[in-house]
Amino acid sequence: MAYDGLTTMAMVAELREKILLGKIEKVYQPEKEELVFMVHTNKGNLKLFVSVSSNGARLSLIEKAPENPPQASAFCMLMRKHLQAARIIDIGQYESDRVIEITFESLNELGFTTNKKLIVEIMGKHSNASLIDLESGKIIDSIKRVAIDVNRYRQLLPGKLYEYPPAQDKIGFKDVAPEDFAESDRDPKNLMAKISGISPATALELATSLDPYNRLQEMMNSSYTPCVYMDDDRPKEFAPFRLKEYDESLNRIEFNTISQAINYYYEHREATNRTKQKANNLLKSVDNALSKSYLKKQRLLEDINKAENSDKYRLYGELLTANLHLVPAGAKDVVLNNYYDGQEIKIPLDEKLSPSKNAQKYFKKYGKAKTALKEKAVQLEQTEHDIEYLESVYTLIESCRSPEEVETIYFELVETGYLRRRKVQGKEKKLKMKPRSYILSTGYQVLVGKNNIENDHLTMRLADKQDLWFHTKDIPGSHVVMKTNGKSVEQIDEQSIYEAAAIAAFYSKASGSSKVPVDYVPIRYVKKPNGAKPGMVIFTNNKTVYIDPKDPEK
Repeated sequence: MAYDGLTTMAMVAELREKILLGKIEKVYQPEKEELVFMVHTNKGNLKLFVSVSSNGARLSLIEKAPENPPQASAFCMLMRKHLQAARIIDIGQYESDRVIEITFESLNELGFTTNKKLIVEIMGKHSNASLIDLESGKIIDSIKRVAIDVNRYRQLLPGKLYEYPPAQDKIGFKDVAPEDFAESDRDPKNLMAKISGISPATALELATSLDPYNRLQEMMNSSYTPCVYMDDDRPKEFAPFRLKEYDESLNRIEFNTISQAINYYYEHREATNRTKQKANNLLKSVDNALSKSYLKKQRLLEDINKAENSDKYRLYGELLTANLHLVPAGAKDVVLNNYYDGQEIKIPLDEKLSPSKNAQKYFKKYGKAKTALKEKAVQLEQTEHDIEYLESVYTLIESCRSPEEVETIYFELVETGYLRRRKVQGKEKKLKMKPRSYILSTGYQVLVGKNNIENDHLTMRLADKQDLWFHTKDIPGSHVVMKTNGKSVEQIDEQSIYEAAAIAAFYSKASGSSKVPVDYVPIRYVKKPNGAKPGMVIFTNNKTVYIDPKDPEK
């Protein structure tokens, strides 16, 4: 369900229980439209996450904070100035709206107590977070400034008086009465048009209830049962309570808190995953580089084909040299007997040059073609290596499951010269090597590289010589290593090999295919040639199995 008024009410109740009277230790801004508050409470430190992005606006407590940029933004610095060391003295919901107000108490530069309020509006593309000075009611700043050219009726700019979002001609769900549920309104669309603060999922739940008013009171006043409803392993709805309409058709996962349910929903929903956007941007860059490499390969092949047909220039030179006395000066061409096959051959000439100069010109042309053939062959080999590498990078980007994984591939492309380094202030974070890790049903550990630099690190450094190395045969994909605990390949059971091969097939370009060929070999037979690009290796003594890809996380 959408982050509606009922969810907002449940979140306010959770926040009042968990962080009321807590102290703000730090403020971060991981992304342009996100904030993270480190809150110290008597029960420990908690992290409050705020997002006002158009496709994932929410407010919840999180366990793991996103990566922070090396340099704080101007808005983040302003929030630190006003809220760092401030105490949370109140948390509330504005009427029945998706608006959460967090009131802070802090000391100013003169030592006087001041009150500020952070108002978070969770309203789709209009979501915003504004810091308000309570004494004057004026906006200190908003994470998304709204000027008069964007909204004539409500501006969110520093120094302007804060105005709440305009009221709709609806009844707030907190103020609804039994008579508001007339028989003619027992339709989800009619209920949403009449009652504010309810989502389509809540409206459907009420419309199909025998007593919608009592059902709404249950939702508001009963103890919460936060849950996420799954459709084919994808989250479809989340709610602070069970939805009877979805209980029959979807799988339900229950959580201890509404924050946990919300975080699970958004982390697993592809449409709101930052990974997809970052990956798409990187895929475009790699796709452009691949297109250039494909075009270069085509032109090199054409040049090589021309150079391979250069033997005729040597023949022209030889025939002219042997028959100088038969070539008239100033002629445009000459017909001579080819003493190799006895046939006559017509040779074009430059009438400005003497017969001997024409012969030298053809020998020179032949020599250049042979030299070009060697150079073009070297360039072709290099271009084919580039294509192989870029195709592997493309596959690795498609298998990324977090923004951090996409970022590591960006750094790899910078290191290999395919992308320019972004200009950042402060120190750039070092690339962390942490391959994916899975445990097979037989107990063996399997490690999977998330990028080509990590592939090299995994294969050439982390793995032991006895460990088994897996990779799809002639198909781009991740390096996969099965830790054998010192056992030889002959001592490893087939079940383990098939399971590890299925993981290698899944993390490859052939993840959507069946019967994918996967090579496996002990690490000691895997070598990295000098000067090879990241992730590029050669191997011998391999065996091949054909397996269907399998997602190890399902």
